[in-house]
Amino acid sequence: MPDLARGFMLLFIALANVSWYLYGAPTSSVAAHPTDAEGLDALWQTAAMVAVDGRSYPLFAFLFGYGIWQAYSRHRVLGHDVGAVRGTLQARHLWMILFGAAHAALLWHGDVLGAYGLIGLLTVWLFIERSDRTLAVWVVVLGALLGVLAAVSLLWGAVFAEWSGGTGEALVPEFAAITSYSESILPRLLTWLLLTVGQGVLGLVVPVAVLVAVLCARHRVLEAPERHRPLLAAVAFGGISVGWLGALPSVLVHHGMWDAPEWSPAVFNGFTGLFAGFGYVSLIALLVSRRAAAKPPGRILAGISAMGRRSLSCYLFQSVAFAPLLCAWGLGLGGVLTQWQAALLAVAVWAVSLVLAVLSERSGRPGPAESLLRTVSGRGRTGTRAPRAT
Repeated sequence: MPDLARGFMLLFIALANVSWYLYGAPTSSVAAHPTDAEGLDALWQTAAMVAVDGRSYPLFAFLFGYGIWQAYSRHRVLGHDVGAVRGTLQARHLWMILFGAAHAALLWHGDVLGAYGLIGLLTVWLFIERSDRTLAVWVVVLGALLGVLAAVSLLWGAVFAEWSGGTGEALVPEFAAITSYSESILPRLLTWLLLTVGQGVLGLVVPVAVLVAVLCARHRVLEAPERHRPLLAAVAFGGISVGWLGALPSVLVHHGMWDAPEWSPAVFNGFTGLFAGFGYVSLIALLVSRRAAAKPPGRILAGISAMGRRSLSCYLFQSVAFAPLLCAWGLGLGGVLTQWQAALLAVAVWAVSLVLAVLSERSGRPGPAESLLRTVSGRGRTGTRAPRAT
């Protein structure tokens, strides 16, 4: 089940990321959506803001955290020393940060591997052996802090809009518009450094999602969804409802129906996106468990699970496909395609990675990025297959 969720997650990531490769039109200061969109573009923008933006990376973070506990518990069941297991996981997370730096320098400023590698280091160091109660307390404290910040930013923009300033310049420049590949490297890398710390720790969404995931993994919520059906149903309905409704302030501001600065609903949107991420993974678990009770998974679900087992490779493949196709230093399609056309391209790239994952599964080969990460992070330290946490 976790592998299947990772496969679906990759589609959300592709749809969320592809808009950042477009350039040439004025955009929101907090997102990649053009401010003058009409027709199908405006329709897709609304759908993306409600269901995708700020909803994919909490889902990714949850599954990452779930994988951390799976890896830890698997090694412990095999009788490996706690220190050795922690060392293996920490080495893996350090290498994830380096992978993320290379990914950012070469192709994609919005890389999340560095952010998740950083929070993985902190999770294994501070929380992996803590009690459920301790984890729950930290989830409540961090979640409450994030909720307060979200409410304050939303109310400030609503009440003091006239003193809050305009939309301003975009927070992330159009890297895809840079015509020289060599000149695009340093700006991408510097932006990645800020996002790694900001999104990985200070934004609070990722830490909360990871800690909740560790709690869920300890009780095998995704491996045995039939035993947790009431909980999953409640989280699926409540989480998706809160997540989608929570995007409405951003939608209203973006389309000019509410006179407030664009940054005002952004934190609130991120906070409610956390609930949507939990809702999505719960919905997937419910649907899969219901289908599995009736008949074995079909070829499509098996293929998506194969993607999940190669999620790192498939994630990097998206950048390998997007960057040369869309950036100005490549074919420059990012200056030509509309948003809805770029969304179709994202689905196509996800589908190609699905085919590649199925072919790898049939030949018994792991993903190339997974193989490399296991090798460099010291697979032999505990004598077992290195954990997959992405």
